[in-house]
Amino acid sequence: MDPGIIRYFSEITEEEKQFLSGDRKIDRTLYMDGSRDVISGSKLLEKGKQIAIRPHTRFVHFPEHTHDYVEMVYMCRGETTHIVNGTKIVLKQGELLMLGQHARQEIEPAAEEDIAVNFIVRPAFLQGILSFLGNEETPLRGFVLNCLSGNTETGYLYFRVADVLPVQNLIENLLWTMIRDHANRRGIYQMTLGLLMAELLEHTDSLRLSSPEEETIVQVLRYIEEHYRDGSLTELSQLMHYDFSALSRLIKNRTGKTYTDLIQEKRLSQAAWFLTNTEKRVDEIACLSGYENISYFHRLFFSRFGMSPRQYRIRK
Repeated sequence: MDPGIIRYFSEITEEEKQFLSGDRKIDRTLYMDGSRDVISGSKLLEKGKQIAIRPHTRFVHFPEHTHDYVEMVYMCRGETTHIVNGTKIVLKQGELLMLGQHARQEIEPAAEEDIAVNFIVRPAFLQGILSFLGNEETPLRGFVLNCLSGNTETGYLYFRVADVLPVQNLIENLLWTMIRDHANRRGIYQMTLGLLMAELLEHTDSLRLSSPEEETIVQVLRYIEEHYRDGSLTELSQLMHYDFSALSRLIKNRTGKTYTDLIQEKRLSQAAWFLTNTEKRVDEIACLSGYENISYFHRLFFSRFGMSPRQYRIRK
């Protein structure tokens, strides 16, 4: 992390000075309206703004609460301990934690050298990054859609991406841009955040989710990503030591789609990529995408995209 960013977020705030002087209880009026344990975005965001950053508050225990916005916590240096939906998460340098509006969070006191940044994001701001997430079913896309809809089951995503250089660069770029806080930068913020989300899509192996069921879905999606040509639910259930019928039900309940739906979605998406980015023949692309029956491939492709593979390739 750039030393300038560390210095910027290391400065002890007036609130933190009070904690260091002996007052170790948060002032609820700085964060919440009334008696509800819900941190209000209107307390932290300037009027009219949909995204902001602030240093994570150190030296104090923050009791359990939720938010009426989406929060992203990025660890610049050191570590912080969060209890989210009853699960203890030790967020280390370079890691990222995303919290939906209804995730229950408690935070243990951080030391002076523990430097984290909180992104406060109005759900509506995420509408502008949907195009970066594609149409395939992924935990990240599902998380964003749940945040947009206000789904009460919204949980959290925990990315262990400290060693992923593109992610680190994008976060650093976003922080630098927001520190400067120039006027009319909303489009830049959305573009950078969208690129960050797109990069995170490539690193599901670094993702930890809020429940064992969601962890299972990540494994399913990873298997489909790697074995869309010849994979099967039977093989997958055996690899995961999971009952076939139970896994089938879990996939349907968690994604709204069957295993076959997800496989077809991935195959057709891959075929569309080949058509756009290669000169391979359509029959070759069908085989590379997992279809031996060319006529069947054509029917599925037309049903999905409303045009033939050839028309898709030459479209403007």
